[in-house]
Amino acid sequence: MHFNLFIILFFLGGWLGAQLSSRIRLPGILGMVLFGIALGTFARPAIPEVMWELAPFLTSVALIVILLRAGLGIRRQTLNRVGAPAILMGFVPCLLEAAALTPMFMWLFEFPFTIALLAAFVLAAVSPAVVIPSMIALKERGFGRRADVPTLILAGASLDDVVAITLFTVLLQRASRLFVGDAADTQAQGALEALTAFFNTDAGAFVAIPFAIIGGLLVGGLIGWALSWWLRRQHLSLRPTDKTLVLLMLSLLVVEVAEWLHFAALLSVMTIGFILLERCETVAHELANQLAKVWIGAEIILFVLIGMALEVEVAIGAGWNGLAVLGVGLLARSLGVLLALLLGRAKLTAGERLFCVLAYLPKATVQAALGSVPLAMGIPGGEIILAVAVLSIVVTAPMGLLAIQMLGSRLLDAPEVR
Repeated sequence: MHFNLFIILFFLGGWLGAQLSSRIRLPGILGMVLFGIALGTFARPAIPEVMWELAPFLTSVALIVILLRAGLGIRRQTLNRVGAPAILMGFVPCLLEAAALTPMFMWLFEFPFTIALLAAFVLAAVSPAVVIPSMIALKERGFGRRADVPTLILAGASLDDVVAITLFTVLLQRASRLFVGDAADTQAQGALEALTAFFNTDAGAFVAIPFAIIGGLLVGGLIGWALSWWLRRQHLSLRPTDKTLVLLMLSLLVVEVAEWLHFAALLSVMTIGFILLERCETVAHELANQLAKVWIGAEIILFVLIGMALEVEVAIGAGWNGLAVLGVGLLARSLGVLLALLLGRAKLTAGERLFCVLAYLPKATVQAALGSVPLAMGIPGGEIILAVAVLSIVVTAPMGLLAIQMLGSRLLDAPEVR
């Protein structure tokens, strides 16, 4: 199929899928995902090869848009109010789910401990592509304002992804050395190579997560401060589209640099938006309005690509064992959310706590990005890890999305009528 024709069908099909889904009172995002699944299942040979090559970049752009929108919507006072529970929700559910999944992979698939733990962290991450836009939509409609539940979930989910991705990266290097060969070149020269080599060692695992989080906050804070300083002086001479373009390009650069320096790109991008809102609120609101327009197309790109990446046959191949693993993981994650809220002394109602549990169920973006990596690197059991990752997307993304969008308005406090 010609690339131009494919792009037309891609956007038109995604839009129509969303419209049809909305007509039957289902989330529009679900229609986009289903269209992507149909496209990837029935028309995979006709999809231009360049589309698969562009997919990671396009997904990154779409994720950056929603992360910036999230950061531009979080005020410091609100973040202070949800601080402790949000931090605990970034660690406890992820680690508890991984702890429950590891013995399941060892028992049902006979994985050695390292590979079982690696597989566990592929699954032990909530989907920012599903959660963040859903929380932004609820915030914009005024739901959950009393306890700032959407903000709590936004902050916790972003940190949750950082923990899962960082530990996955560390374990991937260890599994490569143990089961494939010496993947870490300890003869690397230069500061950057030495830093990378260090994180590929067992000792580096102990400092990888705090380094990733602190580094992400510092980089995002510095760029946000510098950008706010510049925008306040150039506010009147630049068009809103110019400011938005600069912000997007800087954020993309942050994501690329994060690959080399091992800091948390997700936190950096959100921090940039947060600093802009704190230091130049007028410009921040202007940028948020522009990004809301960009999101119209970015949303179609993100969710249709997620659907296209799914291989239903591979997901079915995981069978009942895969479903058992997934069920145990979701149960542990749900208990982790409740434990985090308890330890953080979050003043939430029973309905709000239930909503937090439901919002932490969907898996899509991280699993789509990481699921095929062990197989590509020759890790034993890589095909099973991919199959279970795909299964997790097929089962939890629609289920979590429906739960958030259909029950959010019922479980959270309603917006005030003025």
